[in-house]
Amino acid sequence: MSQYEQWMKSSQAMFLVSYKKMSMKEIDALRAKARDAGNELHVVKNTLMARVFDQAGIAHGDNLIGTTLIGFALNDAPALAKVLTDATKNSEVFALKSGYLGTEQISVSQIKALSELPPLPVMRAKMLGLFNTPASQLVRTIAEPARGLACVVKAYSEQAAPAAA
Repeated sequence: MSQYEQWMKSSQAMFLVSYKKMSMKEIDALRAKARDAGNELHVVKNTLMARVFDQAGIAHGDNLIGTTLIGFALNDAPALAKVLTDATKNSEVFALKSGYLGTEQISVSQIKALSELPPLPVMRAKMLGLFNTPASQLVRTIAEPARGLACVVKAYSEQAAPAAA
């Protein structure tokens, strides 16, 4: 139970998946994809997980009925949402139940929307680009008068050079 609490506290999001007629090979493949994205995926006991939810003050409703896999987004919630959405897309074994972003419950459609976000490194690169654009424009604006003056001096010296010859 303490491990569930630890995973819950360190997670940005949690996604609940039901499964039926699955093999360990299928679960291990899904776990490997989740780990590659820096996240965890575990089969949980509903009664223990319900206690953890209750202690954390999170409403779980009917989410912990039947078999349950929970994905803990420790690093990148959109990446885990994408892994689980892709796994459940055409699967008869897995189905998304619900999720939690922080302590707020989100629906399956919201999980799918989250999965369509770009990966974290791409988002960071875009943000960095947005921050760098004004600075580079400022440097160009400051350097432009000096560049213009250099062009005038060069043109004048080129005109003076043939006249002196």
